[in-house]
Amino acid sequence: MSSPVVGIIMGSDSDLDIMSQAAKVLDEFGVANEVRVLSAHRTPEETSDYVKSAAGRGLKVIIAGAGGSAHLAGVTAAQTNLPVLSIPIKREGHGNEALFSNIAMPPGVPLATMPENGAKNAALLAVRILALADDALAKKYQDFVQKQHDAVLDKDAKVQAGA
Repeated sequence: MSSPVVGIIMGSDSDLDIMSQAAKVLDEFGVANEVRVLSAHRTPEETSDYVKSAAGRGLKVIIAGAGGSAHLAGVTAAQTNLPVLSIPIKREGHGNEALFSNIAMPPGVPLATMPENGAKNAALLAVRILALADDALAKKYQDFVQKQHDAVLDKDAKVQAGA
């Protein structure tokens, strides 16, 4: 298997149900990835080591997901020049603190924030980024877009036929 080019990190294994969706999409596109549990608060040194070594290990994009105060993505973005895609994890009974934490980044520390629980979108954005330098991946992504397009028109035709 090829070396990972996307790192998927989460603050807790309780986020795996959402974050695994990003890995699944990347796998479908044939994009090598790695999945780790690293906490901005509970394992700060290990998190920093991971982030600072990411580019040197061949990673091109990091997808970071966390709930609650959701500092993982921001801490990650502050320690690398790689694109960091944040997934604010939203759980029932919780407010939007993870989202608000991510969209309140200070100027000079860019962070791409996905919708709450938007792991699929994060993976698709990672594919778009990687496709800039990979014609075969760009073709796979274009095929994906075309399938979505065709599926909508198919549904429209069925609705019109039944109306």
